[in-house]
Amino acid sequence: MAQQKKTSTNTNAKQPLKKNEQKKHLIDPKYKNTFWTVLMIVVLTIFFIINNTKSVQERGHYPPNYTSAKGTISKQIIDSRVSIISAGKDTASQK
Repeated sequence: MAQQKKTSTNTNAKQPLKKNEQKKHLIDPKYKNTFWTVLMIVVLTIFFIINNTKSVQERGHYPPNYTSAKGTISKQIIDSRVSIISAGKDTASQK
């Protein structure tokens, strides 16, 4: 007897695959990383500018034993001038 071929009743088995349709991307995948990098840099730059353009000065108490750089420099200048003047007076009085 000849063997009879079994016919499949399942119509979903091994259907020919449809050709994948190309998706149209909003941003070309080749430039996707560049786009996001530039966008992040622009956003961070905007935040940096906004943060540093405040006209309101921060107020608050300074920590104990704090000396500002301006106060230290001006004090050193005054001290050096006083020492020059006093040294000049000392040498003038010795003559």
